[in-house]
Amino acid sequence: MISISILGIKENKKHFYNILDNTNCDYIHIDIMDNIFVPNNNEYTENYIFNKPTDIHLMVEDVDTYIDKYKNLKPDYITFHLEVKQDIEYLINKIKDLGIKVGISIKPNTDIDLIKPYLKDIDLVLVMSVEPGFGGQKFIDNSTNRINYLYELKQEYKYNYVIEVDGGINDETITKCSNADIKVVGNYITSKDDYQKYINILKDLEK
Repeated sequence: MISISILGIKENKKHFYNILDNTNCDYIHIDIMDNIFVPNNNEYTENYIFNKPTDIHLMVEDVDTYIDKYKNLKPDYITFHLEVKQDIEYLINKIKDLGIKVGISIKPNTDIDLIKPYLKDIDLVLVMSVEPGFGGQKFIDNSTNRINYLYELKQEYKYNYVIEVDGGINDETITKCSNADIKVVGNYITSKDDYQKYINILKDLEK
């Protein structure tokens, strides 16, 4: 499945959101940053409500506040980072109590085993294949091993989470992510004139 990050769309946003909404991508990925957890600031201030399922990625320290801020968008998933200095179980339960599926994201240099205590309780694991905070970065090759490890744990323990990967995904790196259920793609799509053409290229490579 392909989730399109709208982070790179800087002008005529509602126009391009509407174009994306009419492609055959599977999700729209909305990145939220607070300039504290990551050195960048980005909020979703447009009043555009996507018809596509949305996938909100909170790169913020005060997750609790941002859940309240964006819950009204009625996303399919809200994902926050394992590395935040908050009670992880509390955040998981808060999102679930809203009827929203919960994801946990993990940075490239964070020990992957630290997420293991939460795998039974969550719906999605987001493997960052770049350092979070900025689009257009190069895919970190070790991310493939992290995806495959999570896939093996899922099979062994019959967990229900989906695996998502985000960062540097294009027509070359997508083949390194075959065990990821959802690939988040940004600049490879949104820097092009014909979104659908390049989504189709990626979907063909997924098969």
